[in-house]
Amino acid sequence: MQLVALLKEHGVRRVVLCPGSRNIPIVQTLANMAEMTCYPMTDERSAGFFALGLALHDGMPAAVCCTSGTALLNLHPAVAEAFYQQVPLVVISADRPAAWIGQMDGQTLPQPGVFGPLVKKSVHLPEVHTEEEEWFCNRLVNEALLELNHHGKGPVHINVPVGDPFFLLPVTELPPVRVIRRYKGLTVYDQDYQPLIERLNRYQRRMVVVGQMNLIYLFDKRYTKLLYKHFVWVTEHLSNRTIPGLPVAHLETVLTAMNPDEQERMRPDLLITYGGHIVSKRLKLFLRKHPPKEHWHVAADGEVVDLYGCLTTVIEMDPFEFLEKVATRMENRTPDYPRQWEARAKAIPSATFDYSEMSVVGSVLRHLPSPSTLHLANSSAVRYAQFFPVPDDVEVLCNRGTSGIEGSLSTAIGYASVSDRLNFVLIGDLSFFYDMNALWNANYGSNLRLLVLNNGGGEIFHALPGLELHDNSRRFVTGIHTASARAWAEDRGFSYHAVHNDAELEAALPVFTDPSVGHQPLLLEAFTDKIRDVELLKAYFRKIKGR
Repeated sequence: MQLVALLKEHGVRRVVLCPGSRNIPIVQTLANMAEMTCYPMTDERSAGFFALGLALHDGMPAAVCCTSGTALLNLHPAVAEAFYQQVPLVVISADRPAAWIGQMDGQTLPQPGVFGPLVKKSVHLPEVHTEEEEWFCNRLVNEALLELNHHGKGPVHINVPVGDPFFLLPVTELPPVRVIRRYKGLTVYDQDYQPLIERLNRYQRRMVVVGQMNLIYLFDKRYTKLLYKHFVWVTEHLSNRTIPGLPVAHLETVLTAMNPDEQERMRPDLLITYGGHIVSKRLKLFLRKHPPKEHWHVAADGEVVDLYGCLTTVIEMDPFEFLEKVATRMENRTPDYPRQWEARAKAIPSATFDYSEMSVVGSVLRHLPSPSTLHLANSSAVRYAQFFPVPDDVEVLCNRGTSGIEGSLSTAIGYASVSDRLNFVLIGDLSFFYDMNALWNANYGSNLRLLVLNNGGGEIFHALPGLELHDNSRRFVTGIHTASARAWAEDRGFSYHAVHNDAELEAALPVFTDPSVGHQPLLLEAFTDKIRDVELLKAYFRKIKGR
């Protein structure tokens, strides 16, 4: 069982076992593990405090396991005491399948989260039927056990649904499991520091993926020289300038051009990540299908973020401090792996499109003045922007925390209202009309430039692989409309310009991107045909795959 194997790996060696039927498979497994010292206790009220005493003795975590129903409630006083004394106590409760809770079945009550704020972490495991559910179970148990001593010690709760039949034969050998470790900072005094550096140097196929970061970080040149040649650096516009060198160009198209065998050959052995959300679905799919041997996530909060399903190590520290610390400990030899990625990126031609949403986005990005700020709305706008370069001193922002279409314009206007730069907003029609009340105020000025991509609906839905929309459902899924931003923009004091083709776009761009601030904010509305946009996009990817 993964649960028992991870208890062992995270240093839990003493377990109090309470009688019952639903927890039989857990009890049998624990009792048959030579590494575990088990204590039988009938009364859960005493069992919880007994386990508390075990953990108090030397500060090592202890566990208590009970059956379903009110048995769990009797552990509440001990859990509360462990929380306020900051004692590492693991509560393992067997549960009935969710379908039978509240259905008058025996020994059932809502168990997930039953201890409320009196535990540091509470997880409810899935019933495992698929590989994804097994990964989810593994991640949840790792998360819970890592919290036993994260920012102080305390109790955690692991709730385990056990379906029928649950009278399993005793297990004497534990399966291999993925163990997630957490390192809190890196100093020469840490006993795990040198082994971590040795592991880093052992891998020659190293990749760094940087997610969204709303800042620009300038590395010291001595660290840039030491770091850059050792890694494949992968970023998106939302990462801004937060790596010591140049990232892989044309990432989406590089991955598209690779067949599965090529992707397997290009997989990293070590993946290091920092920053927030990633836009590229192809990158996520590549790393999930071709996982590295190790994945280290570096973050100041030390939270478990397993985006690619292969996390092994959490390093709790500022990512830039981490990179500068390891820079001086890297072996001097230069691996060939970064050059292989660079060669593939150089073989990809720059993205070019006939008049379409993509070409409009590309034209605007190529003409952005420096310095300025670029705000990208979600859905098509943020994805199309990845095809084209952005000047280094243009800061890029986007609401990728939840990736919704609401609030993109309001957020950009709030930022622009206190900014002394030109602020460009690239936004789709549905996002604009959904948030058009952002202009229903007087909190914006002439440093605001809006590009509205209007193709009469949610074009991104037409581009989803395998999605076939029938005519009677298309208008509901894609939000078909015939609206224009013109009247609203002019009423709100914007200088309005509309484009329908390359010639009109070429004429409008010099005004729209003029770095001098005029007396009015500007709104440029680009009208395109959604079906043609999709066909041009698909044709581009077919061309890349055929190279």
